[in-house]
Amino acid sequence: MKKILAIIKPFKVDEVKDALTKIDINGMTLTEVKGFGRQKGHKEVYRGAEYQTDFIPKVELSIVVDDDRVKVVVETIVNSARTGKIGDGKIFIQPIEDVIRIRTSENGLDAL
Repeated sequence: MKKILAIIKPFKVDEVKDALTKIDINGMTLTEVKGFGRQKGHKEVYRGAEYQTDFIPKVELSIVVDDDRVKVVVETIVNSARTGKIGDGKIFIQPIEDVIRIRTSENGLDAL
């Protein structure tokens, strides 16, 4: 199993969720986060004053899938989250040793 952690722009959440639902991904965790990458933040204007915003709002999606589904899930996220502009985000893939469903004590793929 693998954990797919995707950092995306907040306004792309619904589009990504809908695309993942179409490929039968029914479970994910969403966290609102802030961060910056190569763009190092951006400048904004508020009441006529310009100021630097170092941390940009993003959304972190966390999805655990069987190894054979990783490629299609990653492709789906990339295709639905891409705007073609700086700050589209990143995807990280991590190995998962085991998963346990608390209610039934099922583990592994049965727990997903």
